[in-house]
Amino acid sequence: MNQKTNQKITRWVLGHKVTPLDASGDYDIMIGETPAKVQGPPPHLHHSYHESFYLLEGEMEFLVAGELVQAKAGDFVNLPPNTLHSFNNTTEKACKWINIHSPKGFSAFFETLGVPENESDAQEKSVSPEIIQQVIATAADYDMFIATK
Repeated sequence: MNQKTNQKITRWVLGHKVTPLDASGDYDIMIGETPAKVQGPPPHLHHSYHESFYLLEGEMEFLVAGELVQAKAGDFVNLPPNTLHSFNNTTEKACKWINIHSPKGFSAFFETLGVPENESDAQEKSVSPEIIQQVIATAADYDMFIATK
């Protein structure tokens, strides 16, 4: 096993726990956990990134190009570039998932805007008004374009 994998910092990002993994290919891969009843990011799209989720445990609701999709353990959700999407956990149980962005680069969003899990109240801090405003102000820097009404 690559020693660097164990040195990655798990962070809370917008209420979700995310742990980056080392990947030798041109993609970022994270293991995530969404606690029960946690809302996802605002609907957004990426111009350059292909994004995918593989559900390991539990269920999540995805908004994919205007359609609600219920995904459960074993399901794969594919989000090509320019696909408006979001996700959340509407259930009473935590959901675990793998998230992939290709090409490599989106992990900088998690590293920059996430709160290290060892900080006190890290999950609450990750959804503070200050973090939300920082996400809104810098999202485009990470090829994340938030839908406006």
